[in-house]
Amino acid sequence: MTPAPRVATRPLRPIPEEAARLAWVDVAKGLCIILVVMMHSTLGTGEALGGEGVLHDVVEFARPFRIPDFFLLSGLFLGRVIDRDWRLFADRRVVHFAYFYALWVVIQSLFKAGAIVAGAEGPADKLAAFGLHLAEALVVPYSTLWFVYLLAVFSVVTKLLHRRVPPAVLLVAAAVLQILPTNGLPELLDEFCERYVYFLGGTLFAEAIFRFADGVRARAGLALAGLALWAVLEAVFVFTPTGIEAVPTLARLPVVSLALGTVGALAIVAFASLMTRAGGPITAALRACGERSIVIYLGFFLPMALTRTVIVKFNEARPDLALDVGLASVIVTAAAVLAPLGFERLVRGTRLDFLFRRPAAFHIAPAPASPARLRPAAAPREA
Repeated sequence: MTPAPRVATRPLRPIPEEAARLAWVDVAKGLCIILVVMMHSTLGTGEALGGEGVLHDVVEFARPFRIPDFFLLSGLFLGRVIDRDWRLFADRRVVHFAYFYALWVVIQSLFKAGAIVAGAEGPADKLAAFGLHLAEALVVPYSTLWFVYLLAVFSVVTKLLHRRVPPAVLLVAAAVLQILPTNGLPELLDEFCERYVYFLGGTLFAEAIFRFADGVRARAGLALAGLALWAVLEAVFVFTPTGIEAVPTLARLPVVSLALGTVGALAIVAFASLMTRAGGPITAALRACGERSIVIYLGFFLPMALTRTVIVKFNEARPDLALDVGLASVIVTAAAVLAPLGFERLVRGTRLDFLFRRPAAFHIAPAPASPARLRPAAAPREA
């Protein structure tokens, strides 16, 4: 078995060079979480207003790499804990995710309770329907929270297999699972097959990915040219139809989708590294979003829905001032990103802090002594 990546086994942020390495991870996470929120906001807004706008093209362009990059980033620091005893490992990589998943399943479900218990008659039947819904969420990832659910699953599977299966064999098997058609499988298995290869790649090639990011910062001109070429090729594959209903564009063809997901994830790594080198307010904003990516991911659904509803009602009331789908999508996306950040800042240190920080009662191993030094990529942080 290849030794765990050096960056994942030593204390984080001990020197400026290490701090620079972690900065691009946060920038990449920030960009990815904005793209995820943009996707949900744009598609929902377009459906509500009955049209499409400019952000629909952005959403489609990002489809091949948006989630693959998030999972790749999530695997980068798994090597730091994968060889620890199961109690500590489970606390960091299972209980942590399970806590946020369970908490926010309940929160989201309460807001959607009317639809969940629709058709049930009487309080007892409604309570039973709601309880059945929560029980189902234990085995079927619920709504937008499937990402958090799968992080725990991926972490456990990787720990179980990394000493038993050669890395090359494991990686090939994960790639085959991604290529095979799995649409008919249960949702959890389908998503596992579709995404695991990227998480595993982030774990196995963590040190190589960090070296790649370092090289990008050292050769900015060449990196910019590479990104430009990638963007052109990405657009060609994404927007070229195949004439096949099940696979509408070239980007969704088997093997091609795996290649685009991998190259696109590395393109985001390169972009984030260049942004970190350039600095500036946009980089700072992306990094701030990345540092609180879990806050945005957990909390964006409500402000997104509320803002969309307000815009729909406004357009109905004032058709002469109606917002087009493109502008409406931008507004909904901005609200869905900023509102959770503002709310988290408001409740920090209060009794509602448990919404974004796992309480000590839900640890099965001692909490990290210094949260600022332990910063897993694209994962719920002890923030």
